[in-house]
Amino acid sequence: MPQTDQRTDVIILGGGLAGLTLALQLRQRAPSLSIAVVERRNHPVREGAFKVGESTVEIGAHYFADVLGLHEHLETEQIRKFGFRFFFSEGSHAIDHCTEVGVSQLLPTPSWQIDRGRFENFLGERARAAGVEFRDGCTVRSLELAEGDDDHVVGIEHDGAPQRLRARWLLDASGRAGLLKRKLDLARPNDHDANAVWWRVEGIIDPNGWSQDPAWLQRCDPPDRWRSTNHMCGPGYWFWLIPLSSGAHSLGIVCDAKMHPLETMNTHAKAMEWLRVHQPQVAACLDRGGHAVQDFLFLRHFSYGARQVFSTRRWALTGEAGVFLDPFYSPGSDFIAIANTYICDLVARDAAGEPFEPYVAMYEQLYFSFYENTLTLYQDQYPLFGDERVMPVKVIWDYTYYWALLAPLFFGQRLTDLPVLGRLRPLFEQASALNRAMQPLLREWGERNQGREAPAARLLDQFRIDWFRAMNGQLGDRLDTPAFLARIAENVGRMRWLASEILERARGDHPDIDDHGLAAQLDTQATTAPSLPPAWYADAAELAA
Repeated sequence: MPQTDQRTDVIILGGGLAGLTLALQLRQRAPSLSIAVVERRNHPVREGAFKVGESTVEIGAHYFADVLGLHEHLETEQIRKFGFRFFFSEGSHAIDHCTEVGVSQLLPTPSWQIDRGRFENFLGERARAAGVEFRDGCTVRSLELAEGDDDHVVGIEHDGAPQRLRARWLLDASGRAGLLKRKLDLARPNDHDANAVWWRVEGIIDPNGWSQDPAWLQRCDPPDRWRSTNHMCGPGYWFWLIPLSSGAHSLGIVCDAKMHPLETMNTHAKAMEWLRVHQPQVAACLDRGGHAVQDFLFLRHFSYGARQVFSTRRWALTGEAGVFLDPFYSPGSDFIAIANTYICDLVARDAAGEPFEPYVAMYEQLYFSFYENTLTLYQDQYPLFGDERVMPVKVIWDYTYYWALLAPLFFGQRLTDLPVLGRLRPLFEQASALNRAMQPLLREWGERNQGREAPAARLLDQFRIDWFRAMNGQLGDRLDTPAFLARIAENVGRMRWLASEILERARGDHPDIDDHGLAAQLDTQATTAPSLPPAWYADAAELAA
C-alpha cells in the first residue's frame, strides 16, 4: 500500500449540516468506529451569508437538541422560533389588514431558527472534540467503489497534495454536488417544478414595525412575530423572512416556475422589482436602507429524488446529496435526521458483526415513502397559496398529517422498529390515502374560489385549537408499544374527522365539487362535530354575523 494511503472505518463526504450531524450520531451509536469527514470549505465558515435551510421544524429540531444533545447551543446561540406564520399579503401595503395564520403563543414542542454558519462551525468543533477526523479544505478528486468486501477508496487533494483514503463505509453528504449520485447516475427528477431566489441582509426585519395598530401588535404574546418563519403568500409563490442569530435576516422568493418565471427575479435588482409589485410593504422596508445585502443566489427546479439512497455495497446518501422536497414547511433537516438515523443503524449493525443487508431495502422503502407522501403537500399546490379561504385549512391539514404519523415515529424512536412499523402499516396506508385525496380536493376548492370575495382579514390562531395544540405537545410523550400504537390510531382518527369536516365545508361552497375519492376513504361512523373554529372557513358575511 502506498505511503499516502490511510484507512478509516467510515468516510463521510461533506462536512456541512448533514455530514457533521451524521458523524456525531455515528460516534454516539458506534463509538469504536473511526470516522473521517472530508469537507471542501475551510472552517470556520462565514456566519449569516452562508447556506439557506435555516428554519427547523419538530423532527429536525428534536434531532439536533435531544438526539445529538445540542440543546444548550440552540437555546443560547440560535433563535427560538415562534412557529410558522403566514400572511396573505399579495400586493398589500398594510400587513395589519391581511389575514394572518399562526400561533399567538409558543407551542409546547420547540424549534429554532439556525444560522447555518454559526451552527456548522459549532458542529465541526464538536465533531473534532468527539474524536472525528474532520478534514476541511479538501477537494474530492476520485471515487473507487468497493467490490465485495474490499474498501472504498477516495482520492482527495489538500493544499495541492494528493492523498488516498480507504474505508469500509462511504457516506455521501456532499449536498447538491451529489458526488456518489453523479458517479452512479442515481438522479431522479420529480414533477414539482419550482424555483427559488434568496439573499441575506444585515439587521433584523420586524413585521411589527410595519403597523401602529395596538390591537394587531398585541395579538401575540410575546409580540415577537420577527422570530417566526414568516411566509408572505400570494398566487403561485411565497416569500420567506427568517431571522439569524448573527444579526442578519434571510429572505427568499419560492415560486411555481410557470406562474413566476425565474428570469423575472434572478438578480437582486429584479427580485426587488418583483417584491415592489407583489409584496410592496416588504420592498418598502428594504428600500428604506439599513439592510445591506450580504449575498444573492438562485436555484432552478430545486426539487428532486433519487433512484437509490442506501446500498448493500456499504454506501449511502443523506441530505441534499439524496433527495430534496420544498422549503415551504422546512423539511430539510427532518429528512437529514431520518436518513442519518437509518444510516447509523446500518453501519452499527455491520460494525457489531450483524447482517445489515436485509435492512437496506426496508429502510430505503420507508424513506422513499416518507419522501413521496410529503411531496404531495407541495406538488401542483402553489396556485393555491394566495387563497386565504382554503390555504389556512390546508396548513392545518398538512400539520396534522405530519404530527399524526412521521413526527411521532421519530420522537418515539420507532423509525427502525420493524415489528411496530409492520403493525402500523394499515394505519399508514389509511392516512396516506386520505392525504392523497385531500390535496387535489383542496386544489380544486381553491380553483373554484377564483373571483370570490376574500374573507375579512383576521388572525387564525392555531394556538387556540385545543386538539391541534395537544398534538404538538404529545410529540414528547414517552409511550410503551401498546400506548404508542393506540396514539397513532387516535391520530389517524383525528385525520378522518378533519377530512370529513373539510369535505363538508368544500361542498358547502361548491356542492358539485369532485371529492377525488375522499368520501370513499372516510369511515362515517368515526366522524365528530367540526373540529376547527368557524372562522377557519368563514367568509366576510359569516364573520360580520
